Amino acid sequence: MASDESTADDRLTSADPRTEPNPQHGELDHAEPDHAGTDHAGTDHAGPAREEPTHAEKLQHTRTAGTWAAVVVATIALIVLLVFILQNLQPTSVTFLGLRGDLPVGVALLLAAAIGGLLVALVGAARILQLRRTANRRNR
Repeated sequence: MASDESTADDRLTSADPRTEPNPQHGELDHAEPDHAGTDHAGTDHAGPAREEPTHAEKLQHTRTAGTWAAVVVATIALIVLLVFILQNLQPTSVTFLGLRGDLPVGVALLLAAAIGGLLVALVGAARILQLRRTANRRNR
């Protein structure tokens, strides 16, 4: 009888990959069998093999998902900028093209970065227009 108990214990603690504990949740992780259509005893079932999901069944990227991700990134960037400005409130004198003013350091640097970004966007837009004109001329 002792041998029956040890075999029952061995069955309960066997290294069955479908019943390994999941360390994240503390529960059993039911993995798929290694061979499609076979159970843990190795017997073959006459069922269809598991197939990969089709393209239509997979999650698709949408504009809404892209917009949501962009909003999250922009919100994080704005929080970082706000912290930067609040940590750099020492006043400084700024002179540009004969104009003079006193601004906090963080605001002055943010304005410089924004103006630089606008200049880059203008140059990029000019290049895009140039490429579109060239493409339209070739398509005629």
